[in-house]
Amino acid sequence: MKIMIVDDHAEIRRIIKNFVVLATGKKHQIIEYETGESAMLEYESQQPDFVLMDIELKSISGFTVSEEILKKDPDAKIILVSSYNTPSFRRKADELGILAFVAKDKLSDLQPILNSKKLNTNTGVQHETFN
Repeated sequence: MKIMIVDDHAEIRRIIKNFVVLATGKKHQIIEYETGESAMLEYESQQPDFVLMDIELKSISGFTVSEEILKKDPDAKIILVSSYNTPSFRRKADELGILAFVAKDKLSDLQPILNSKKLNTNTGVQHETFN
């Protein structure tokens, strides 16, 4: 499975990446982006199976990035992973057509999503980081 992780903190990307491997028991092709702009630019060429997106990025909102990706690919599978677990953020995620919203302090909530049939699971081994 090819997974795009978008978060402006390298340590958080590492934690999420490790959790994905532990939760699924598989290695995946992980592509990391520090900025929303680079993720938007590379989404089409990378064609990830799904995206794990932070909301609070440095220069652009994860909501904006998600909206732009969904305009290009209405079938994109985006999971928002955020420290801001508020009803208004969850509502906005629903309005945009986001697959799921997971609080960073409850990453274990990702496990059933990652193992669901909504996400196709093939194995891969590559890892890339982009700024």
